[in-house]
Amino acid sequence: MHPARARRLKLIIIMLLGVFVAGGFAFLAFKENLMLYFTPSEVAAGKAPGGKRFNVGGMVVNGSVIKSTQSVDVKFDVTDYEKTITVKFADILPDLFREGQAIIAKGKLNSEGVFIADEVLAKHDETYMPQEVADSLKNKKNPAGEKNKAYP
Repeated sequence: MHPARARRLKLIIIMLLGVFVAGGFAFLAFKENLMLYFTPSEVAAGKAPGGKRFNVGGMVVNGSVIKSTQSVDVKFDVTDYEKTITVKFADILPDLFREGQAIIAKGKLNSEGVFIADEVLAKHDETYMPQEVADSLKNKKNPAGEKNKAYP
């Protein structure tokens, strides 16, 4: 093989290795930052990853919001009308957070089965509901026995 061709071949191999290494790092970063969505039923069934961050969404149960008198800590229940899980949040809730409305919480599940949220997202108007929550609640009935109206 001619020396010029050998150098070109080495250069091409080094460039391909660089592309594969960069792609591998990008894939690992994407996988590490991926946040999956689970319903309260899936969390209660043990399908949610232990020790990893994920999203949980559903409707805030009426009468379940308990605010601490000495801090901004709040505890509430989230349901998909089949199962209910408790969520603890140690920050200021969004202004639009209310009982009986859809939310998505981001955080981890602790060893007692309580979801420790580090972020809570609430809908921004009367007609909007996060798509994940709407899809998971679409065919379920609320406690009053009526089909959920706010879902597309």
